[in-house]
Amino acid sequence: MDVTSIIESLNDNQRQAVTAPSKALLVLAGAGSGKTRVLVHRIAWQIQVEGLAAQCILAVTFTNKAAKEMRSRIENLLNVPTHNLWIGTFHGIAHRLLRRHTQQAKLPESFQVMDSGDQLRVIKRLLATLNLDDSKWPPREVQWYINAQKDEGIRARHMLETPDNHQRQMLSVYKAYEILCDRSGLVDFAELLLRAHELLRDNQDILDFYQQRFQQVHVDEFQDTNTIQYAWLRLLTEGKDNLFVVGDDDQSIYGWRGAKIENIYSFQKHYPNHEVIKLEQNYRSTGTILKAANKIIANNSGRMGKELWTDAGDGEPCSLYAAFNEQDEAYFVVDRIKNWVNEGGLRSDAAILYRSNAQSRQFEEKLMATATPYRVYGGLRFFDRAEIKNALAYLRLMSNHDDDASFERVINTPTRGIGAKAIDDIRTIARDQNLSLWASAIVLINQGTMTGRATHALISFLELIKSFEQQSQDVELYEKVKLIIEKSGLIALYQKEKMDKGEEKVDNLEELVNAARLFDFDQQNEEGMGELDMFLTHAALESGDSQGDEFEDCVQLMTIHSAKGLEFKLVFLVGLEENLFPSQQSVDDVSRLEEERRLCYVGMTRAMQKLYLTYAESRRLYGRESYPRPSRFLREIPTELIQEVRMRGTINRPITPVQTKATYLQSTSSYQLGQRVSHEKFGEGVVLQLEGSGAQERVQINFKQVGIKWLMLSFAKLEAL
Repeated sequence: MDVTSIIESLNDNQRQAVTAPSKALLVLAGAGSGKTRVLVHRIAWQIQVEGLAAQCILAVTFTNKAAKEMRSRIENLLNVPTHNLWIGTFHGIAHRLLRRHTQQAKLPESFQVMDSGDQLRVIKRLLATLNLDDSKWPPREVQWYINAQKDEGIRARHMLETPDNHQRQMLSVYKAYEILCDRSGLVDFAELLLRAHELLRDNQDILDFYQQRFQQVHVDEFQDTNTIQYAWLRLLTEGKDNLFVVGDDDQSIYGWRGAKIENIYSFQKHYPNHEVIKLEQNYRSTGTILKAANKIIANNSGRMGKELWTDAGDGEPCSLYAAFNEQDEAYFVVDRIKNWVNEGGLRSDAAILYRSNAQSRQFEEKLMATATPYRVYGGLRFFDRAEIKNALAYLRLMSNHDDDASFERVINTPTRGIGAKAIDDIRTIARDQNLSLWASAIVLINQGTMTGRATHALISFLELIKSFEQQSQDVELYEKVKLIIEKSGLIALYQKEKMDKGEEKVDNLEELVNAARLFDFDQQNEEGMGELDMFLTHAALESGDSQGDEFEDCVQLMTIHSAKGLEFKLVFLVGLEENLFPSQQSVDDVSRLEEERRLCYVGMTRAMQKLYLTYAESRRLYGRESYPRPSRFLREIPTELIQEVRMRGTINRPITPVQTKATYLQSTSSYQLGQRVSHEKFGEGVVLQLEGSGAQERVQINFKQVGIKWLMLSFAKLEAL
């Protein structure tokens, strides 16, 4: 049998993985090492060489796009249709199982799948039925709570009553939600996975059938699986050792949404006869980029371990730029992109990667100022984000009571007890009497036809807007914006979401304050407009249609999380500062800090030819000014791999000078970040930070018993564990 087409294009390790005997196999696939190729060729090998029927193979991935690509590549490789092959996402495969076995799954044949938006609307109606104020019980927080329990395989009936009032109420809502969905035949995304697991677990005949049918089970991006996904994979392969997984513990960056890096480690315990094959040859990045990324990720403990390499040469050093401030950083990046384009490069081959969405605003402004097309990948432009539009609508309504669009947007955001009927009545009066909605609201109040509660709520809203006018007189523009986002209740609204999305919205609102502070009124003012009106016009012009579309040659802007799986010839990894990257929430938590380091590793390995790393000596972000230290991740890169870029003299230095440069980036300490140590008084701990040198060298340690301490190394008498 001629198998040249299947294995000829593979390197030695890829070929070993593709042709391995049927057994539990973990392919540890580094960034850019050809993991999809291995999965595709493995399935082709099993069909053509081992004689497996297509319907006996299951392949699970995380996106429909990846599943479609896998199927297409297998068909092209074998030159035969593979319609019987079960390739799909976890949710897609789970849905397929439930449709085939609705009775055993205790579902009606016509059950309906809710997307995230549908689920949120159901939860909002449920909270209203239960007479729960959604300002105290935010629907998104309830949605997150329910889905988090299901992702762990936990039903409401499994949970014990608790004396905590908040948890007890959440459990009550979860129970009511389950009853409502069962009665209505509704299934959310998390339910698809949980119920598919229960279907297999509780019906031995069905489990036996699928265990016999699926003689080989393949999983892509295994490091991103959550508890329930891994649980039903184990059921399908129980006692069979026929699970083939491809993953990378160094690219596990979704712990915040339930992914369990522990699964990739547990695999070796649950499948004791397993084999591990490492794919370390990289086909994407230069040698220098890979060496720098390897050095950073090596600081994480508990790794399975691998060393990416390439035979394509070292390429240029990684460039490091220390900006004076965030504006200088954006000017530098946009200037380098202009040079790239002038030298014949495509804008779409250049990407700006940042830790937080709020960082995008400075780069968007500089790109627009230079008429450089750009696209925010996987997200909205800064001024297009809902929370920003809400804040701007308050400002517009304060400036102009007759702005009907702004009136409608914020009259019940946050909810303040003005019902749909009252709003319809306001619209009717406005239409019949040719009035603005604001004037119509006053008419409705004077008519006295509403309930006392609704009347009070509407009066309070109008008085709130008027109070903004009074309190914002003779204050700076940024103070007006700050007043609006705080007094309107927007900050409190998003803080209650208790999720990363809520934190991000608060960050964006605080960045809007910063945008107002930096707004250059004198340069923008050409029509004799007031400062607030000019700022609102500026925001309107920066939103909407000016973003390049998907197929235009545009600079790509995105968070590092959104960049996973992508690659670009030119990459700018920006904002490498303590408390920004790594994030402030992670610096005191070893597990979260290690995920931040993996995120940095992912960002660096997106670069194919050239990587720029930037940080600012002074940064105003989220409405606050700081003088941050460069990120510890920079210190972990050997100096011989970095070339500092100097572009001085165009922007003033911050008032307070901050020592930066390579003197900070390197440490001569014998200890490493993440290392476990013991102290005779404080007990065991983990090294979080290292600073200084010689007699001034100091270390920050998170001790199990006493928490975080800074110690002078010359006196600490630490013992490495």
